[in-house]
Amino acid sequence: MSKRSYSVEEKFEILKALEDNQYSTNEVASIYKVHHSSILEWKHKFDKYGTDGLKESSTWKRYSKELKLSAIRDYLSGKYSLREITRRYEISDLSVLRKWINKYNSHSELKDTSHGRTSSMTKGRKTTLDERKQIVYYCLENGKDYQKAAETYQVSYQQVYQWVKKHEDGGDEALRDKRGKNKVEAELSPEEKVKLEMRKLEKENERLRAENEFLKKLEEIERRRR
Repeated sequence: MSKRSYSVEEKFEILKALEDNQYSTNEVASIYKVHHSSILEWKHKFDKYGTDGLKESSTWKRYSKELKLSAIRDYLSGKYSLREITRRYEISDLSVLRKWINKYNSHSELKDTSHGRTSSMTKGRKTTLDERKQIVYYCLENGKDYQKAAETYQVSYQQVYQWVKKHEDGGDEALRDKRGKNKVEAELSPEEKVKLEMRKLEKENERLRAENEFLKKLEEIERRRR
């Protein structure tokens, strides 16, 4: 079925055919060449807002960072389906929620949305080694809340994420700048280099185990919803 825009009049006609019990939802979807999920969404909006709910929004809807995180946590809890969450938080479309979930899983920063644009992200800034250590420790103590750490110390989300990853791979020494780090590694003895590589392998194995556990959890959530 091709995806196209439907006018308010067309949506109302489709819903009328459904409400008159002339056809089932799947039959209406086939006749009018529209996906059945779109029909269900139009019906929900019509029941809640009347014909205004069938209008295409000419402006972007605003969503706070807190709302996005709450919606994502509800999804990961396995208690609600994607559609239930979009209705609960009045999210414009399922694709919007999916995008938030993908960003969350890829450790990208979730920000307030306003007028189709996200609020300005805190820019990266120069930091000392001690500052980077402090930020990493703070982030780890707060359950790897990269965004909270970025806001608290006025650095970028990406900086915090990279510093934490470096710390997990090589400890405090990995938080030095590039030239400092290369110099330190060059001065390591063969035994120390072996130990450093072993630590990196251990951290990588831990990361892979965590990712596998997360994927298993998502698979279990999807199985329960079927």
